[in-house]
Amino acid sequence: MIQDISAQSPRPARSASRAKFSPSPRSITVGVAFVAGGIITGTVGWSGHALAFPVGVAFPALWAFAPSRTVAALVAAAHFLGAARGLPVGTSIFFGEQLAIGLVFWIAASILFVAVHAALWTRRGGWHRPLRYAIAAILMSIPPFGITGWASPITAAGILFPGWGWFGLAATAIGLLVMTTRTWPIGAFVLGGFYAWSAATWTPPAVPEGWAGINTGFKFTAAGQYADYAQHLETISMVKEAVEQGAKAVVLPESALGLWGRTTERLWSRELVGLDVKVNGGAAVVDPVGYDNVMMEIAPEGSRILYKERMPVPASMWQPWTTGGAHAHFFANPVVEFAGFRVAPLICYEQLIIWPVLQSMLHDPDVIVATGNGWWIGNTNIVAIQKASAEAWASLFGLPLVMAFNT
Repeated sequence: MIQDISAQSPRPARSASRAKFSPSPRSITVGVAFVAGGIITGTVGWSGHALAFPVGVAFPALWAFAPSRTVAALVAAAHFLGAARGLPVGTSIFFGEQLAIGLVFWIAASILFVAVHAALWTRRGGWHRPLRYAIAAILMSIPPFGITGWASPITAAGILFPGWGWFGLAATAIGLLVMTTRTWPIGAFVLGGFYAWSAATWTPPAVPEGWAGINTGFKFTAAGQYADYAQHLETISMVKEAVEQGAKAVVLPESALGLWGRTTERLWSRELVGLDVKVNGGAAVVDPVGYDNVMMEIAPEGSRILYKERMPVPASMWQPWTTGGAHAHFFANPVVEFAGFRVAPLICYEQLIIWPVLQSMLHDPDVIVATGNGWWIGNTNIVAIQKASAEAWASLFGLPLVMAFNT
């Protein structure tokens, strides 16, 4: 009798275990649908067109109503990886045609975003979901988590509420929180109405009179390669042409001036003699332990460092674990004076994250200047997303925008 009981008892236990932990076909289908939604919000919202950003407003609802923490984490991963889908190719080019490195960086970049949203997900309704989403959104907007805080739905504020400034930002934030509650259909309807109106009337930010942003197409073959003498002469020629067309303030792309030093300064100052112009150009200023990625102001009488980048690209530029990388000046110089304007400067990566632009907006700038160097992006839409993000922020605060990119 004892042998019969011992022989039969394990079977019901295993069967019960399967019934408890094996997902049903319906639950699998629901989970796949939620993850597919995350892919759509990321890939469509961050397609490189400013008017597409409001698609990302659906992400909070997908995250909040995911049937499990695992599905919520997968939704976050799908959204982030979809938005950053150009990273594997771009990173592999930057590091020398090594796609495996690009894939590692792509996955690694998503870890903080996924971890924060997975940890803060909850089954509880009421005020719990909006509160937790608010915490996640704030954490992903400021350092240290905000260092990889791309693909934030708050970027849609400039499209939903152009010219509303901080009120538009607050309205978008409230809308995102509503999307995590049971009244999300009402929130979606209201935001959709603003989206439809904006899409019909929205226009890109204007360039201030007398300003010119010069886009270049200089090709580099490796990270750390800088402008040579021939490139400087060609760039100077572009500046002179812009001056002939009436420009008094000219913006050049990130890294356009290469490694900045006395020789380069003398060359530019000599070439600008007799011209009524100020040039804002990207350069690298080296010191014993690394370098600063900067905007330089150049005029016939000399030059000065205008802006030191607050957040260089992590890993490829900012390498706090070693020497030789770019310095991060997280909350420094949010607004600078250039050509008689208060400028909100955004170099490359800073256009993808939240705190640099909002910090600059707190100081009431007159114009946003956005620059970048996309020699490494290949056929991806990374620079297009940067430009669209800059347009959205400028539109939100009703500011003119000057952009200059090397692609």
